[in-house]
Amino acid sequence: MKILQSNAGVLTNYEVLALFRSRGAGKDPTRVIAAVAPSEFKVYDYLEQTVASNQTIEIINKFVEDCEKYDLAKGEMLNIVNIRPSSAVEIDPVLPPHPSQPESNEDIGETPDDLQTERDTKTMPQTS
Repeated sequence: MKILQSNAGVLTNYEVLALFRSRGAGKDPTRVIAAVAPSEFKVYDYLEQTVASNQTIEIINKFVEDCEKYDLAKGEMLNIVNIRPSSAVEIDPVLPPHPSQPESNEDIGETPDDLQTERDTKTMPQTS
């Protein structure tokens, strides 16, 4: 594999793993002869433990072709290829709202009347 243009796009984990393999990362158990830096060996070791080690370019191309009907962004397809979810929950996780987003009244179980009563008691002066 040869890099023709740097920063031309994103790579799948499989493509990064294939690059390291082509440079001899998997063939050199001593890690001395291969043209791979020590930090790259750490990435290689990590990727060997992921689904990228079982993928092929044919599998990835078929997946991309099959998913064209869903009109996914390139980043979404890249994440799906890299993570390789095995259930619907992994594809569409149910997450709470981001902390910067205020919760709606329905989410916290309060009605607008409850909130108005709460505001009135906070703003009304106390008389003794």
